[in-house]
Amino acid sequence: MQRQRGFTLLELLVVMVIIGLLVGYVAPRYFAQLGKSEINAAQAQIDALETALDIYRLDMGFYPEQDKGLQALVDPAENNPRWRGPYLEKNIPLDPWGQPYQYQIPGDRGEYDLFSYGKDRQPGGSGENADIYNR
Repeated sequence: MQRQRGFTLLELLVVMVIIGLLVGYVAPRYFAQLGKSEINAAQAQIDALETALDIYRLDMGFYPEQDKGLQALVDPAENNPRWRGPYLEKNIPLDPWGQPYQYQIPGDRGEYDLFSYGKDRQPGGSGENADIYNR
């Protein structure tokens, strides 16, 4: 009669500890890179919106008013033949955290401010929670 060979409980525990150590080492590095990629994506979208706003200004002679906001880039200006939009190929994107970009004119940092509140969706913060502004 032949005995069936299997893993002992101790061997299984050792393997689980090794897997746990690997996950504990790799996971923080992976999620740190994920946070950086969201910040980079937000900055790229802000840059694209900034370009659309500049083209709007070239056509219209001014940036969109506060009450119209970024929607002015896709909605035709009423009774203004200078509007040559839409200035975005698609609708206005949300930031990587699913929130609308903030537009403020006049801005505190320039003619206008275009920004995302970041991961925490609150003003201020640091790291991944920091606000991301146009340059």
